[in-house]
Amino acid sequence: MISQKKQLKIDHKKNKIKNNSVSDRILDVIIYIISGAFTFICLYPFYYIFINTISDNKLSESGRVIWFPMQIHIQNYIDAFKIPGLGQAAYISVSRTLIGTVLTVFTAAYLGYMFSRKTMWKRKVWYRFVIVTMYFNAGIIPWYLTMMNLGLTNNFWGYIWPLVVSPFYIILTKTYLESIPGELQEAAEVDGAGVLMVFFRIMLPIAKPILATIAIFSAVTQWNSFQDTLLLMTQEKYYTLQFVLYRYLQSSQSLASIINATAGSAESMAANTQTQTSIRMTVTIIVALPILMVYPIFQRFFIKGIMIGAVKG
Repeated sequence: MISQKKQLKIDHKKNKIKNNSVSDRILDVIIYIISGAFTFICLYPFYYIFINTISDNKLSESGRVIWFPMQIHIQNYIDAFKIPGLGQAAYISVSRTLIGTVLTVFTAAYLGYMFSRKTMWKRKVWYRFVIVTMYFNAGIIPWYLTMMNLGLTNNFWGYIWPLVVSPFYIILTKTYLESIPGELQEAAEVDGAGVLMVFFRIMLPIAKPILATIAIFSAVTQWNSFQDTLLLMTQEKYYTLQFVLYRYLQSSQSLASIINATAGSAESMAANTQTQTSIRMTVTIIVALPILMVYPIFQRFFIKGIMIGAVKG
């Protein structure tokens, strides 16, 4: 009798485990389906634009290219790089992205480190003074007048200095550094390390995850910005890639005419005549691709930096 009861209990547990296993599998399938749907929704627009840039332009213009490229060619990209002023604009965009990102990350790291030090003179006062700029600003006209008085109109550094100090990035860095045990810094100071040595030799290596996160944010901001070009720059040599392509996107028909006029043979023109759709989509890929390539480099730091930097308020 006892053995039968034990056997019944064992059978009941097996059935329960089996039922749980089936329900877990069903739940996993549902999660995979939902995640796959969201992934598709996010990726398909990029895929759709890309396949239209390498497909026959007439078919693309008529909306027949939906799932797969048709009559593949790369002439759109070859012609796009013939846009007047594109090389200089790309040089300005790459330069401002690299220089601006480095300076912004360094400033956020140093100020975040200083604000995390309890021995800093009037630390809370200075910290609040920086943070309040997140919520209040004078507006575009006073900002423009300030930039003009500082000589930053038609000046490459007009892209850099306004974005060097970012309160949000300082908050992230300060919060991250405060999560590091204070004994580490105290031990270094006991051994004779000064403020700068502690910063460069200890804090910077430890803060790599949050600094990589800030680098991504800053690089995306610098690369995508075109409003500052619109407000500050009147000389074409300072135009950024985003601004140049934005102007051409507003007049894509005229740009298509320019490219077609500078194209090669008549046969090539007949096969791949540029249209408004091909111009818009090709320009979109050219603008988006470089900054998308940044993410894989910093991906392993990104999640860790965001999670740890968000532990404290």
